[in-house]
Amino acid sequence: MDHLACFKPGDLSSTSAPDLTSYRWRLLAQGDSWFSTSAAKLNAHANLLQEMVFKGPACAVNCAGSGEALSHMVDLESAADFVSLLSEDGAPVWDGVLLSVGGNDLIAAAQTPAHAADGSDVPLHLRLIRHQTEWGAPSAGVARYFSEPGWQTYSDYLRTNVRHLLTLRDQGPSAGKPVFMHCYAVPMPRPAGADDSGLGASGPWLYPALKAYALPSADWAAVSRLMVFHLAQLLKSMAADKEQFPGLHVFDSTTVPLAPATPGTSGSSGDWHNEIHLNHSGCFKIARAWSEHIEAVLSGVKTVEPVRKRP
Repeated sequence: MDHLACFKPGDLSSTSAPDLTSYRWRLLAQGDSWFSTSAAKLNAHANLLQEMVFKGPACAVNCAGSGEALSHMVDLESAADFVSLLSEDGAPVWDGVLLSVGGNDLIAAAQTPAHAADGSDVPLHLRLIRHQTEWGAPSAGVARYFSEPGWQTYSDYLRTNVRHLLTLRDQGPSAGKPVFMHCYAVPMPRPAGADDSGLGASGPWLYPALKAYALPSADWAAVSRLMVFHLAQLLKSMAADKEQFPGLHVFDSTTVPLAPATPGTSGSSGDWHNEIHLNHSGCFKIARAWSEHIEAVLSGVKTVEPVRKRP
């Protein structure tokens, strides 16, 4: 098995530019902090791409950059390299596109407070969590804390942006090529933010949001699971809609067994470096499983959707 060779966009124009034609599979990657090329993350082998392996030589040009901060999914003004390599005339023909997007926006939506700075209420359709006075019946379980109108807003946003990315793909030499997305994993809300290693830009992320909403701490893990499973179902429904999302392939990474972080811990725990970023072992587990899914699609082998065990 060969590790995925990762390059930066600038490498393609350097004096020692890699020969992409020497690789069996040539991929273009764009994403959030799970694809980050920060030195600390690469040194710690905590980058998802870094742990991918294929049966033959494969490479990826990673446009994700070194940032770790939460950001909106598609910021095309700051993703000029990605747009150029994907859609411009003369760009390479990629065998596939790897995306790690949507998770940061989910966390950001969960962070939206119930009240604006002037004290006015933030409408339910603009946030994912309900204020204590808005909770549903206890019989609904942790779903009573969840804003379905806010989820609809998030879903519409994600669908619109992924469709836009697919349109960009179809404007260039790689029209119709497969686009691969993952579904992240379920984090444990805990006071584990950035440290001196640089693997996180701030944080914690979910922990202060759930505290601010006064959600019972005993329900935090289940609330996190609810949100991530909603995201996984949304992404898989998009991949199943071949008319609206042609060539989209989604791997349900939530089915990969991970060691959860211990509640209340502030450092690396289980397969997690901090609250929302995987450590080396976590990246290893998801990347190996995702690699198999990607190679099966590229090779024309029919994939079977993994079955999620009940939580």
